Amino acid sequence: MNKFSLTGKKALVTGGNRGIGLGIAQEFAQAGADLVLLARDQAALEEARGQVESTGRRVAVYSFDLNNVEEIPGMYAQIIQDSGAIDILVNNAGTICRGPAEEISLEDWNLVMTVNLTAVFVLSQAFAREHISSKRPGKIINIASLMSEAVRPGVSPYAVSKAGIKQVTKALAVEWAEYGINVNAIGPGYIRTDLNQPLQDDPEFSAWVEQRTPQGKWGMPGDIGSAAVFLASGASDFVTGQVIYVDGGWLATF
Repeated sequence: MNKFSLTGKKALVTGGNRGIGLGIAQEFAQAGADLVLLARDQAALEEARGQVESTGRRVAVYSFDLNNVEEIPGMYAQIIQDSGAIDILVNNAGTICRGPAEEISLEDWNLVMTVNLTAVFVLSQAFAREHISSKRPGKIINIASLMSEAVRPGVSPYAVSKAGIKQVTKALAVEWAEYGINVNAIGPGYIRTDLNQPLQDDPEFSAWVEQRTPQGKWGMPGDIGSAAVFLASGASDFVTGQVIYVDGGWLATF
């Protein structure tokens, strides 16, 4: 089981202040990793810091808006300067806009693409450049979605961005394999998070999720965290370019 240990590792988790990101951070801490959490909301970051530090691990937090993609390389360099080298990058932060495709504004489309896809590429670049120059292996974990494979009405920009995550995961895995950088993704099913709260509060939709999912329930952030520990650890050293769907069997019914 030592292959699953993250002792001595440091992980950067974007959107690490709540939901899936916090669930991943907590599971990483339980596995022995120190954390750097990045999100926009400083107050929520401080609350998350307290929760993760209760495991006894060191936690640093940075308030940053990933929509500012031009500033990502400088931000990453500052993190390295402050906290030391990052071994594991989790690109979890994301956003969504809901509505009919014909009514989506260009502003909303661009925001979703920038945060969900462009920022992932730019931050992964910064991570890879540092690892390539220092000749150190590393792990990148992107957060995909059921919408990487299937689409439901009303979330077209999100679905397109998450389909892009699937392909950017494969592209970067192929490009950076020679440098010992593994790039994989996790596709969460319907998980009980703040982002999904409107869906959980809709009795009809929530019942549909439970009926549509073979396990008959919503998932929890820790379910994604457990898969992330595997992909971050030595147990997955020969796994790259893959999307692991943690969805209670949702996609298997197609």
